[in-house]
Amino acid sequence: MGRYSAISVVCLVTLSLLTMSQSTVRADWPEFLGPLQNGTSTNPKLPVEWSAEPGAEKNIVWFSKTEGLGWSSPIVVANRIYITSARSESNSSGALEGAQSLTLSSVDVDTGKPVFEKKIFDQPVDAPNIHKKNSHASPTIVAHQDRLYLHFGHQGTACTDLDGNILWTNRDHSYPPVHGNGGSPIVVGNKLIVTCDGGANPYTLALDLETGTEVWRTERGITADRPFSFATPQFINVDGREQIISPGSNIVQSLAPDTGNVLWTVRYDGFSVIPRPLLHQGLIFMSTGYMAPKLLAIDPSGSGDVTDTHLKWTFSAGVPNTPSLVPVGDQVVMVSDGGVATGLRAADGKKVWQKRLGGNYSSSPLAVGNRVYFQSESGETIVLEVGEQATEIARASLPGRVFASFAVHQNDLIVRAEGGLYRIGSP
Repeated sequence: MGRYSAISVVCLVTLSLLTMSQSTVRADWPEFLGPLQNGTSTNPKLPVEWSAEPGAEKNIVWFSKTEGLGWSSPIVVANRIYITSARSESNSSGALEGAQSLTLSSVDVDTGKPVFEKKIFDQPVDAPNIHKKNSHASPTIVAHQDRLYLHFGHQGTACTDLDGNILWTNRDHSYPPVHGNGGSPIVVGNKLIVTCDGGANPYTLALDLETGTEVWRTERGITADRPFSFATPQFINVDGREQIISPGSNIVQSLAPDTGNVLWTVRYDGFSVIPRPLLHQGLIFMSTGYMAPKLLAIDPSGSGDVTDTHLKWTFSAGVPNTPSLVPVGDQVVMVSDGGVATGLRAADGKKVWQKRLGGNYSSSPLAVGNRVYFQSESGETIVLEVGEQATEIARASLPGRVFASFAVHQNDLIVRAEGGLYRIGSP
């Protein structure tokens, strides 16, 4: 099934880098939402049609079965794909309860063949329950130079080399989780940034990249009836001012990367915040989470509590609880969990178009120029051409549930479905 292309010169170079002591390796898709940290790709040759139906396969380069359950999105570093998973000690691959082995695994990007699987942590039998849509391995790995940084929420954080050998672990931040883990780590300078928004005393944490020791932590500093959230922070540099944008329940904070000091805050009513903030056309866009999400457009140039001064506009129809937003031209594009896609003008929040896709959505969309890929929880992808209106150009399906977001390698898509990984290309 599928095609196998010759290994390019670039792949040969990056393959050699994996076996040598180097400070930097090529990463096609190094973290959640990719190298630009906003769910966009510059490759116009990505496929728009595929099928994995037996006997009618189309544009499936390979399928690689995975063990256990995990909704971390795939990353691509050199010639390997990396994911995390949780394998139940009861031998039920999809079990959410009981003892789990939290693992790192890798497959070869050219063939789909497994490279390794290594246990990072043991999760005890009495671990807290999680939401039925979640997994015990939902945060996406972040790759930096020749290291991988893995986060399992309250279960701990680890650093490995590209062969999965553990370099350090930190399990000191065992906060009380609600519904499990979710927010992915990011690298900012020489620090790993994670959010620790559990059932009590939520905070943002910075760990030293080399040792895993705590550098700083910043409390949310606000009262919330439901303080738990699952957002991935966003690093921005606007007019030379570096900031970590870290949303949580009832508040988003801008933090100084070196110290964790709060630069500015915006208050709102919302909890279980999941989408990663987006910087586009000089504004920060973020969802306020449950129960009635609003989209906030924030000018990040302020100081202190800027709720009344730097909140430029809000929008409340079809705003996602779970998928992140993507930039498309002068628009921000989003899909609600219930399948309503919307394009808003970034400058003033004017609705440009809105379209019901059908299905339910947890994965974040992928934008390629003015083409946007939306992937439903049932494995169906809808591709829209976006402008003054949105035109559907394709639909394609894969079997099994899909909660992870897309990755891109060369001209192909990498998709993590419930049963395994797919590499999808065009002839």
